[in-house]
Amino acid sequence: MVDYPHRIQRVIALPGSLRRASYNRTLLQAASRIAPAGIHIEVYGALADVPLFDEELEAATSGGPQPVRHLRAAVAGADGLLIATPEYNQSLPGVLKNAIDWLSRPAPEEVLVAKPVAITGVSSGRSGTRLAQSALRQTLTATEALVMPAPMLFVGEATRLFDAEGELHDPATRESLRVLLHAFGLWMERVLPARPSLPEVV
Repeated sequence: MVDYPHRIQRVIALPGSLRRASYNRTLLQAASRIAPAGIHIEVYGALADVPLFDEELEAATSGGPQPVRHLRAAVAGADGLLIATPEYNQSLPGVLKNAIDWLSRPAPEEVLVAKPVAITGVSSGRSGTRLAQSALRQTLTATEALVMPAPMLFVGEATRLFDAEGELHDPATRESLRVLLHAFGLWMERVLPARPSLPEVV
């Protein structure tokens, strides 16, 4: 693993489930604990407050109500976005699609255009949200976000990977998650605008 020398990379992690103890939220919490040096991950916890997208509501509130503005500000202020999605009926959950619809709006500013994004997901089945991640990639492509193409991480059979306290104890999955986060750090360094070098300490 490497340190990212320019400055700390701040990542907002978005779980695609509203359930407080969801496997995808737990996976992101694990990611925040094992992220490589130089990457700080904050799990977003207020997605349940975001209303259904409505252009009339957007117009009446100058860009959306406060929960929408809070979400947009969190994403706008981050260097990257890490999304963990469940799979519902072979696609991404409506709550996650709704959040992306709000985030994709231009008012007052674009927050997904050119934003580095990494995708993962976990389920109790063996497929590990492959179809949901594919649908999510398609949706994010339409927003002009910069989705990391690889590596991909499909986590299945969640019940055997997490202990009763929600700790990710499976060594292989922990290592795969570390690899994903390491690659995402490099992806952000690659696609974000150049940053000034740190001054030398004398």
